Amino acid sequence: MINNVVLMGRLVATPELRSTGTGVSVASFTIAVERAYAKAGEQRQADFIDCVAWRQTAEFITRYFRKGQNIGLNGTIQTRTYQDKDTGKNRTAFEVVINNAYFVESKGTSQSTGYSAAPVS
Repeated sequence: MINNVVLMGRLVATPELRSTGTGVSVASFTIAVERAYAKAGEQRQADFIDCVAWRQTAEFITRYFRKGQNIGLNGTIQTRTYQDKDTGKNRTAFEVVINNAYFVESKGTSQSTGYSAAPVS
């Protein structure tokens, strides 16, 4: 079986480092990834992908990356189920568990603004 994800996109917000009850570092964040195509006369759409990084990878990402920066990532897709607080229904969440993060632009070309938290229509 193969479960390998390679992504490059912009951080929607600056990742924040947290710790589990046992002291393990974790960072959850979202990146906006432009689709490779656009209909004639329309702007490209972006997909917003939830990611989670653990331990040294989480520490690296939170230390060196900020909102709006391009970031290269590789990891695996993971699913988890949870119960919706409002409806009580079971839901499934998909996220990419990050193994490695990469700089994909020079420090001087980084944008200070990023994508908004909602997809552009």
